[in-house]
Parts: sequence; structure tokens; C-alpha cells
Amino acid sequence: MSNIIVGLDEVGRGCIAGPVVAAAVVLDPRRPIVGLMDSKKLSEKKRNQLSAAIMESALDWSIGRAEVVEIDQINILQASLLAMKRAFDGLLVDVDFAQVDGTFYPDIDAPGECIKGGDALIEEISAASIIAKVYRDQHMSILDTLYPGYELAKHKGYPTPAHKKLLAEQGVINIYRRSYAPVKALLK
Repeated sequence: MSNIIVGLDEVGRGCIAGPVVAAAVVLDPRRPIVGLMDSKKLSEKKRNQLSAAIMESALDWSIGRAEVVEIDQINILQASLLAMKRAFDGLLVDVDFAQVDGTFYPDIDAPGECIKGGDALIEEISAASIIAKVYRDQHMSILDTLYPGYELAKHKGYPTPAHKKLLAEQGVINIYRRSYAPVKALLK
């Protein structure tokens, strides 16, 4: 039996609203998935198709989150690592080695390596980036229905000029990261 490798990645670090979301994916070498790449380089339609294929074909996968209040308490880097740990801890298969996108390794019970730009280089990390992005985008669409007027389904919580304008008009609510400069400025 070959080594069981998990890919880990997170999405939403640059957002001013909503959780940071991570995924852990263990691909099945007997069931390859064509088209895996960095989620940012895929259309929304293609991401959704690949996310469904990953969830169906992978040996195992898991999602982890760190909430807005945690991001504000421990900072976004630590919250991203916490979300990755939660995703890893949600796996049911025993993992031999972890490949993590970026330069910081989460506190997980497995040896592994960090790979800068890994979401474009390693299929397991690409798969993790895809399911994390799809999950987070869907979550932001749900928040959009709960909090109309912020157009969360459109910008997904990223600080676009239109989003910052809406935030200034509507006011800061509990889904916003108060430690982030554009939000902090409105609270003064």
C-alpha cells in the first residue's frame, strides 16, 4: 500500500467578512480526477463540478472553519492554521504525510511539508482549495440571504470598493472581522 497523503489549504484570508475555511483531502489514486488546479484559476461552474467529483471520489475529505470572533482574537494566520487543524482532525483515514499550501504548518498529528503555491502544483492541495472555496462561497450566499443589503453572494466577503461602500452605508454587523482595517476604520 502506498503512503496516504493529505492536501491542506484554506480560503478567505483576505476577506473582511465571514469565516476562514480550510479543507483536507485524501485523493484515491484508483479514481483520478481530471482538471484539478488552483481554485482561483477555475470558473465558478468548473469549481462546483470538481468539488462534487472530489467529494464523491476522494478516499476522505473534511472541512474546518475558524469563525470571525476567533479571527479577531488570534489573528488570521493563527485562525487559518486552526481551520486546517480542524479539517485534518475531521478525517477518518489515517494519514502518513501532509502537504500544506503556503509557508506555515498547522498543529496536526502528521509529518509533512509546506509548499508555497502548492494549490497550483499538488493535486491533493488543489482538491482541498477547490472544496474549501466552494464551501465558503456557498456559506457567503447563505449569509447574503440572512443579511440582505451587503451583496455577500457577489463579492464573497472580499473588500471590493462596492463592498466597502455598502458596509459604510449599512453598518458593521457580527459577520465582519473587526480587526481588519476597513472594518476597524468604520468602528471609530
